[in-house]
Amino acid sequence: MSNAGASPYAAPASNVEDVSANPEAEAIRREHISREASIRSVGILYYLGGGALTLAAGFVLFAPRGDAGVFMLFGIPLGVGQVVVGWGLRALRRWAQITSCVISGLGLLAFPVGTLINGYILYLLLSKKGRTVFTSEYKDVIAATPHVKYRTSIIVWIFLALLVGLLLLAVLLPMFAKR
Repeated sequence: MSNAGASPYAAPASNVEDVSANPEAEAIRREHISREASIRSVGILYYLGGGALTLAAGFVLFAPRGDAGVFMLFGIPLGVGQVVVGWGLRALRRWAQITSCVISGLGLLAFPVGTLINGYILYLLLSKKGRTVFTSEYKDVIAATPHVKYRTSIIVWIFLALLVGLLLLAVLLPMFAKR
Protein backbone atom coordinates (compact mmCIF):
# COMPACT_ATOMS: atom_id res chain seq x y z
CA MET A 1 0.00 0.00 0.00
CA SER A 2 1.40 3.38 -1.00
CA ASN A 3 1.02 6.48 1.17
CA ALA A 4 2.01 8.88 -1.65
CA GLY A 5 -1.38 10.58 -1.97
CA ALA A 6 -2.70 9.91 1.53
CA SER A 7 -3.86 12.80 3.66
CA PRO A 8 -1.88 13.26 6.89
CA TYR A 9 -5.17 14.21 8.57
CA ALA A 10 -7.06 11.05 7.60
CA ALA A 11 -8.10 8.52 10.21
CA PRO A 12 -5.75 5.54 10.60
CA ALA A 13 -6.56 2.65 8.28
CA SER A 14 -5.03 -0.09 10.44
CA ASN A 15 -7.07 -2.42 12.63
CA VAL A 16 -7.03 -1.75 16.35
CA GLU A 17 -7.24 -4.71 18.71
CA ASP A 18 -9.89 -4.82 21.37
CA VAL A 19 -8.27 -3.67 24.63
CA SER A 20 -10.30 -6.15 26.66
CA ALA A 21 -9.00 -9.20 24.78
CA ASN A 22 -8.67 -11.09 28.06
CA PRO A 23 -11.80 -10.39 30.15
CA GLU A 24 -10.76 -12.84 32.90
CA ALA A 25 -7.42 -11.07 33.45
CA GLU A 26 -9.17 -7.71 33.39
CA ALA A 27 -11.65 -8.86 36.04
CA ILE A 28 -8.81 -10.11 38.28
CA ARG A 29 -6.92 -6.84 37.85
CA ARG A 30 -9.97 -4.70 38.60
CA GLU A 31 -10.64 -6.79 41.72
CA HIS A 32 -7.06 -6.31 43.01
CA ILE A 33 -6.14 -2.86 41.65
CA SER A 34 -6.95 -1.06 44.89
CA ARG A 35 -4.71 -3.36 46.93
CA GLU A 36 -1.97 -3.12 44.31
CA ALA A 37 -2.10 0.70 44.45
CA SER A 38 -2.03 0.68 48.26
CA ILE A 39 1.02 -1.60 48.34
CA ARG A 40 2.81 0.58 45.80
CA SER A 41 1.96 3.59 48.01
CA VAL A 42 3.63 1.87 50.95
CA GLY A 43 6.69 1.66 48.71
CA ILE A 44 6.60 5.45 48.38
CA LEU A 45 6.42 5.73 52.17
CA TYR A 46 9.52 3.55 52.40
CA TYR A 47 11.24 5.86 49.88
CA LEU A 48 10.39 8.89 52.00
CA GLY A 49 11.34 7.28 55.31
CA GLY A 50 14.56 5.79 53.97
CA GLY A 51 15.54 9.04 52.29
CA ALA A 52 14.86 11.04 55.46
CA LEU A 53 16.82 8.58 57.60
CA THR A 54 19.76 8.60 55.19
CA LEU A 55 19.79 12.40 55.05
CA ALA A 56 19.53 12.70 58.83
CA ALA A 57 22.41 10.28 59.28
CA GLY A 58 24.41 12.23 56.72
CA PHE A 59 23.76 15.52 58.53
CA VAL A 60 24.94 13.95 61.78
CA LEU A 61 28.31 13.61 60.10
CA PHE A 62 28.78 17.33 60.71
CA ALA A 63 27.53 17.26 64.30
CA PRO A 64 30.12 18.05 66.97
CA ARG A 65 28.92 15.34 69.36
CA GLY A 66 30.87 12.14 69.84
CA ASP A 67 27.95 9.68 69.64
CA ALA A 68 27.06 10.74 66.10
CA GLY A 69 29.13 7.91 64.61
CA VAL A 70 26.80 5.27 66.04
CA PHE A 71 23.79 6.93 64.41
CA MET A 72 25.65 7.15 61.10
CA LEU A 73 26.80 3.56 61.37
CA PHE A 74 23.22 2.31 61.60
CA GLY A 75 21.24 5.16 60.04
CA ILE A 76 22.76 5.22 56.59
CA PRO A 77 22.51 1.45 55.89
CA LEU A 78 18.97 1.32 57.33
CA GLY A 79 17.89 4.30 55.23
CA VAL A 80 19.36 2.87 52.05
CA GLY A 81 17.78 -0.49 52.91
CA GLN A 82 14.38 1.13 53.25
CA VAL A 83 14.75 2.78 49.85
CA VAL A 84 15.62 -0.61 48.33
CA VAL A 85 12.60 -2.24 50.01
CA GLY A 86 10.45 0.64 48.74
CA TRP A 87 11.66 -0.07 45.21
CA GLY A 88 10.87 -3.77 45.69
CA LEU A 89 7.35 -2.99 46.91
CA ARG A 90 6.73 -0.64 43.98
CA ALA A 91 7.87 -3.45 41.65
CA LEU A 92 5.76 -6.00 43.59
CA ARG A 93 8.75 -8.24 44.36
CA ARG A 94 8.14 -11.16 46.75
CA TRP A 95 11.36 -10.54 48.73
CA ALA A 96 10.18 -6.98 49.42
CA GLN A 97 6.90 -8.28 50.79
CA ILE A 98 8.75 -10.50 53.27
CA THR A 99 11.23 -7.78 54.23
CA SER A 100 8.47 -5.23 54.67
CA CYS A 101 6.58 -7.65 56.92
CA VAL A 102 9.65 -7.95 59.15
CA ILE A 103 10.12 -4.16 59.25
CA SER A 104 6.43 -3.60 59.95
CA GLY A 105 6.48 -6.27 62.65
CA LEU A 106 9.22 -4.32 64.41
CA GLY A 107 7.33 -1.09 63.76
CA LEU A 108 4.38 -2.41 65.76
CA LEU A 109 6.42 -1.61 68.87
CA ALA A 110 6.22 2.14 68.14
CA PHE A 111 2.99 2.61 70.09
CA PRO A 112 0.44 4.13 69.28
CA VAL A 113 0.92 5.65 65.80
CA GLY A 114 3.53 3.14 64.63
CA THR A 115 1.31 0.30 65.79
CA LEU A 116 -1.61 1.57 63.72
CA ILE A 117 0.39 2.31 60.57
CA ASN A 118 2.44 -0.88 60.64
CA GLY A 119 -0.62 -2.96 61.52
CA TYR A 120 -2.32 -1.60 58.41
CA ILE A 121 0.79 -2.31 56.30
CA LEU A 122 0.83 -5.90 57.58
CA TYR A 123 -2.86 -6.20 56.73
CA LEU A 124 -2.18 -4.94 53.18
CA LEU A 125 0.70 -7.35 52.66
CA LEU A 126 -0.66 -10.48 54.32
CA SER A 127 -4.33 -10.43 53.31
CA LYS A 128 -5.49 -12.76 50.54
CA LYS A 129 -5.49 -9.96 47.94
CA GLY A 130 -2.09 -8.75 49.16
CA ARG A 131 -0.56 -12.19 48.77
CA THR A 132 -2.11 -12.51 45.30
CA VAL A 133 -0.58 -9.22 44.13
CA PHE A 134 2.93 -10.60 44.73
CA THR A 135 2.46 -13.81 42.70
CA SER A 136 3.93 -14.40 39.26
CA GLU A 137 0.44 -15.10 37.93
CA TYR A 138 -0.63 -11.59 38.92
CA LYS A 139 2.39 -10.17 37.11
CA ASP A 140 1.04 -11.90 33.99
CA VAL A 141 -2.34 -10.27 34.66
CA ILE A 142 -0.64 -6.86 34.89
CA ALA A 143 1.15 -7.49 31.60
CA ALA A 144 -2.13 -8.49 29.94
CA THR A 145 -4.04 -5.44 31.25
CA PRO A 146 -1.86 -2.33 30.93
CA HIS A 147 -4.97 -0.25 30.19
CA VAL A 148 -6.43 -0.85 33.68
CA LYS A 149 -5.42 2.05 35.92
CA TYR A 150 -6.21 2.99 39.51
CA ARG A 151 -8.13 6.24 39.94
CA THR A 152 -7.56 8.07 43.22
CA SER A 153 -10.73 9.49 44.73
CA ILE A 154 -11.10 13.27 44.96
CA ILE A 155 -11.71 12.88 48.68
CA VAL A 156 -8.26 11.31 49.09
CA TRP A 157 -6.66 14.22 47.18
CA ILE A 158 -8.50 16.75 49.39
CA PHE A 159 -7.43 14.89 52.54
CA LEU A 160 -3.83 14.77 51.29
CA ALA A 161 -3.85 18.51 50.53
CA LEU A 162 -5.19 19.26 54.02
CA LEU A 163 -2.57 17.00 55.59
CA VAL A 164 0.27 18.66 53.68
CA GLY A 165 -1.14 22.08 54.58
CA LEU A 166 -1.25 21.17 58.28
CA LEU A 167 2.30 19.83 58.17
CA LEU A 168 3.54 23.01 56.51
CA LEU A 169 1.68 25.08 59.10
CA ALA A 170 3.23 23.01 61.90
CA VAL A 171 6.71 23.63 60.48
CA LEU A 172 6.30 27.29 59.54
CA LEU A 173 4.29 28.52 62.53
CA PRO A 174 7.09 28.06 65.09
CA MET A 175 9.52 29.74 62.71
CA PHE A 176 7.45 32.92 62.51
CA ALA A 177 5.97 32.92 66.03
CA LYS A 178 7.10 35.61 68.46
CA ARG A 179 9.43 34.37 71.12
